[in-house]
Amino acid sequence: MVTQTPAPIQANVGLTAIPEQEHRERAAAHQDAVDRLTEDFLARRHAGTKHPVEDFLFTYYSHSPGKLSRWHPGAGVALEGEAVEQAEWKHYRRVPAGVSLDVEGFRRDRASMIGFARRLLSTTAAAPAQLGCFGLHEWAMVYKSVEHGQRHDQVPLRLGAAGTDEVVEAANIRCTHFDAYRFYTPSARPLNALEPTRESQTRLEQPGCLHANMDLYKWAYKLIPAVSSDLLLECFDLASRIRELDMRASPYDLADWGYEPVQIETPAGRAAYARAQKGFAEESQVLRAKLLTVLDQIEEPADERVR
Repeated sequence: MVTQTPAPIQANVGLTAIPEQEHRERAAAHQDAVDRLTEDFLARRHAGTKHPVEDFLFTYYSHSPGKLSRWHPGAGVALEGEAVEQAEWKHYRRVPAGVSLDVEGFRRDRASMIGFARRLLSTTAAAPAQLGCFGLHEWAMVYKSVEHGQRHDQVPLRLGAAGTDEVVEAANIRCTHFDAYRFYTPSARPLNALEPTRESQTRLEQPGCLHANMDLYKWAYKLIPAVSSDLLLECFDLASRIRELDMRASPYDLADWGYEPVQIETPAGRAAYARAQKGFAEESQVLRAKLLTVLDQIEEPADERVR
């Protein structure tokens, strides 16, 4: 008989044990929830069709439905039982209390990403929310579309190409998010008051930005399995609702898809957008704090860092 070498005793310090029946029930409930979230996308993919709003979370972001369906308890937890599925997954290990996150291995393998995530989440959380962008990044992505072509060309522009250009030219565009700015048309980039870069990301991002808040989902799945699947789905839900506002406020005519426009070219539309943006900013700060708490849990002890 092969004897399992026990992990160091400190691996149990601070761990909360979850009985086998409970964690299996939670994993099954998570699978059911993800099945509901992904079934329409998977059906469209099988049929070769697309949805201009809902597909974004599965096409722009790299976390597949299969990966999303895997249940992770998060840091600080030990799963009891002999035949624990997670024991065979990367960044898990057996400890005397059961199966738990391999904190040291995860920290070693993901050191660069963890460091950047901490810097970005911390500086964004500390920044004041800016609520005056009115979603104009989406308009800048189709500015001068006659010349540059149109993103989402299967969906018509609500005001047409010329009307869209007029809105952009009359606006004060101050997008702070590099991953939105990089999709601007070449003609639109000089119109942005800022020039976001990957290097300036930790300095410019702020919690009023819809895309920065959608990206909490990205940082949550990049931090799997240290992040729990419960927190991951919270971030997914926020990103899904933000995506809807982002596209309703965009220049696209989504009436055939059942979406009423937020007409940001009007004072009433801008006010409605800012109200929704403020609510999302507040929600995002709660989730940002939860992600930072996870990073605190897996941070290398100070006495280890100075060796």
